[in-house]
Amino acid sequence: MKIIWLGHSGFRIEIGGKVLLVDPWLAGNPVFPEGREAEATEGATHICLTHGHGDHASNTLSIARERGIPVLCIHEIAEIWSGEDGVEVMGFGKGGTIDLDGVSVTMTHAIHSSSLDFTGEGLQYAGDPAGFVIRGEGHSIYVSGDTDVMADMEVIADRYKPDIGILCAGGHFTMDMEGAAYAANRYFDFKIVIPCHYKTFPLLAQDAEPLRARLPVGTRLIEPEVLEPITI
Repeated sequence: MKIIWLGHSGFRIEIGGKVLLVDPWLAGNPVFPEGREAEATEGATHICLTHGHGDHASNTLSIARERGIPVLCIHEIAEIWSGEDGVEVMGFGKGGTIDLDGVSVTMTHAIHSSSLDFTGEGLQYAGDPAGFVIRGEGHSIYVSGDTDVMADMEVIADRYKPDIGILCAGGHFTMDMEGAAYAANRYFDFKIVIPCHYKTFPLLAQDAEPLRARLPVGTRLIEPEVLEPITI
């Protein structure tokens, strides 16, 4: 299995013969190297979208068309995009699971907001924000999406037992490094934690040392580098 950071909250997860793109914001992402978009999306089989904000969703339709792959997202976004030419959307809801033949994607709760804010038509309601639990190859990956710490994490941890946590941690718009560390200590038993939603803008946290310093003993922090594979 390989987990590859695409900058901000974007990831390429190669697992169980599938290649999942999570929130693949590439064009306009200040930390994604221009001209390497094809490399990031090559062989992709699905897009998993946590919510509608432009720093997560604005490249989704173009990538889905170019690669001919479906978008897994909350029902409301699926309804909005159902009429888009050349795009297949698979809408589902929190607690729902989509089976991808050996890999499963379960939608979980997140505390944030969600709107399509990049269409030029003002803010458009886009349902609830979400996270995902992705399971395959004997691993369970919790992708928090944009969220604060929440009591629901206890249920997610108990039910899905994720050993890998991809946690937003940049602060201001989401939980910060200390919040992500609190969640890891209070609710989860991660073997590996990968921070995201940081470094992108000066407003966000620029390093993960406060998270590393507060993680439970035995939990490994991996600070990702853009387009550098983390092999697990």
